[in-house]
Amino acid sequence: MYVDLLTLYFIIIGTLLATAGLTFWEHRAHPKRSGSLRILSAGFATLALGCTGALFRSVPPSPFGSAGANLVVLSGYLLVMNGAASLRGKRYRVAPLALLAVMALIWAVAGAQGEDLVWKYISAFPIALVSAWTTWELLRCGDLKALKPLRIAVAVTGIHALIYAARAFILPWWVAAHGPGVQLTASTLTMYEGVLYSILLPMTLIKLVREETHLELVRESQTDYLTRLGNRRWFFEQGGRLVDEAKGRSPVAVLAFDLDQFKSINDRYGHQKGDQVLQCFAETARGMLGPGAILARIGGEEFAALLSGDAADRAAALGESVARRFAETISNRIDNIGIPATVSIGLVLYELDAPPLADALAAADRALYRAKALGGNRLVSAGAALRVAAG
Repeated sequence: MYVDLLTLYFIIIGTLLATAGLTFWEHRAHPKRSGSLRILSAGFATLALGCTGALFRSVPPSPFGSAGANLVVLSGYLLVMNGAASLRGKRYRVAPLALLAVMALIWAVAGAQGEDLVWKYISAFPIALVSAWTTWELLRCGDLKALKPLRIAVAVTGIHALIYAARAFILPWWVAAHGPGVQLTASTLTMYEGVLYSILLPMTLIKLVREETHLELVRESQTDYLTRLGNRRWFFEQGGRLVDEAKGRSPVAVLAFDLDQFKSINDRYGHQKGDQVLQCFAETARGMLGPGAILARIGGEEFAALLSGDAADRAAALGESVARRFAETISNRIDNIGIPATVSIGLVLYELDAPPLADALAAADRALYRAKALGGNRLVSAGAALRVAAG
C-alpha cells in the first residue's frame, strides 16, 4: 500500500505528539527518572513542531522556512539525546548550542541558492551525528544494561543514525547516478523509517523506565530496610538456586548467626543503639564473608549466610573471623560507648549433596543453639554439636 509523503508527515506528527504526552504523563510515576522523561517529552514535542514546520517551509521567504524547520527538528533530536544522557546523570549544553550555531551558519551561507542542497543532503548529517550520539549515551547507561528495552532503543537510534548518514553521503551519489526519481524514493523510505522511530523509541524508553522501577520495587521488597542485606525471602530464593546449582559439584556451608544478649543491649542503650549494632554486624559480616556469600537478615537479630566452593571449605575460619572482628569493632564503634556485643554462630557443611536450604538452615540453627548454651561468642559446627549431645 502506497502512502504519500504528506500522509506520512501527519502520521509522524501525530505519533510524536501522542508519545510526547505519554512520556510526560509517565514522569510523575517515576520520580527517579522524572527529569529524563520530561526532557524526552520536550524532545518528541519539538520534533513534532519541526515536522509541522517542514510541511509549511515554503510559506516564509527562502531559505527561512527550510532553515527554521531544520533547526527545530535538530533541536528535538538534541533534546532526545540529552534525555538519553540524563539516564546516566549527564547533561550537555555547550555542544548542542554549538552544533545549532554551526547549522544556522551553514544555512546563512547557503542562502536561497543552496537551500535545496542543504535541505536534501547536508541537513541529514547533524541528525545522523546526534542520533549516533544518542546511541552512544544509551550504551553508557551501565545501570540499565541488563534491561532488554535498552538494547531495542540502541538498535532504533543506531539504525536511524545510519539511515541519515546514508542520506547525507550516499544519496547524492545515488541521485547523480540514477536520476532525480531516486530522491523521492529515498524520501519516502526515510519517512517510513521516521514513523517507526517516532513510535518505537518513545515506547521503548517508557518501557525501559517502567522495568527499572519494577526491578527496584522487587529489590526493595527483598531487602532489609535497616541493614540493606537481603531479607528472609531473598535468602531462600537466591540460596535455593545456589544449593541446586552446587548439588553434586561443590561443597555448601550454611552459617546461622544470632547476636548474644541483644534484648539487654536494647534495654540498656536504647533501640537506636541496638539498630546501630545490627548495622555494624551486617557491615562486618559482609566485609569478612565477601561479595560471593549470600548473606541475609532473617529475623530480629538473626542472620544467615550461604557459602559454596572454596568459601564453604573455609566457612569455619570465616565465621570465627566474623565473630572476632565484630567483637573488636563494636566495642568502640558506636559513639565510643563500648557496647559489649558478641555473636554466636552455628555452622553446617555439606561436601556434595546438600539438602533443601530450609533443612540446612535448621541444622545450622541447632548448632547455633548449642553455641548459645555454651555461653555464646563462639562458633559450633553441626557435627560437633551432635558429638557433644551424644556425649
